[in-house]
Amino acid sequence: MSNHTRVTHFILRGFSDIPQLRLVVIPFFLLVYTFGLLGNLSIIMAVMRDSRLHSPMYFFLKNLSFLDICYTSATIPKAVVISFTGSGVISYLECVAQLYIIFTFACTECFLLTTMAYDRCLAILRPLLYGNIMSQNYCSSLVVTAWVGGAIYSAFRTSNTFSLPYCGPNVIEHFFCDIPPVMRLSCTDYHVSEEVGFAVGSCIVMSSFALTVVSYIGIVATCSGYWEDSQGFRIQKEV
Repeated sequence: MSNHTRVTHFILRGFSDIPQLRLVVIPFFLLVYTFGLLGNLSIIMAVMRDSRLHSPMYFFLKNLSFLDICYTSATIPKAVVISFTGSGVISYLECVAQLYIIFTFACTECFLLTTMAYDRCLAILRPLLYGNIMSQNYCSSLVVTAWVGGAIYSAFRTSNTFSLPYCGPNVIEHFFCDIPPVMRLSCTDYHVSEEVGFAVGSCIVMSSFALTVVSYIGIVATCSGYWEDSQGFRIQKEV
């Protein structure tokens, strides 16, 4: 009868069930998290304090560092506490919130990386117009668009995941609420929802990847043209 009772909480497995292995894994993840936190905070403080770094490229880099801090902070501290205490109980709503937050940060970071590629492409291909186009307001609008896009996509993935009915067992074979291990706990066939989510996610990720690749192809082609022109100029000058 318990297997047909609607789930009110989940149990996260954590890093490992073996106590000796947890003693090694927990300090390692804490060390990596601390170095990542300090590194990203250093980038943010350097960009904010040095007026020479108040340019679009470093503005995007500052936001990317902030996203990295948020993304790791949404998973690592909770996972360390779970592994240290041995109690991986997480409420249903808390699991929904964690999944939504993680995917918002991840998707926003994907969009922001595409924006940074566009920024560099514009700086190389349109150097004379770059300063006018990439104004402070325009850069802020691009960052806000990345956040809004990430939040909308995350809302779709979260609703697509938790629209399924869940019943026991409720043990998530992971150290945070991620879509595949959560969907496996559904009492119904989850493959249609999984395929829909995968299709939409693939379209978004591949679109961002394609735009990034096109931007860097334009950069490489332009830089190659500059190099060939400079070589030709040198040969003519020597002659």
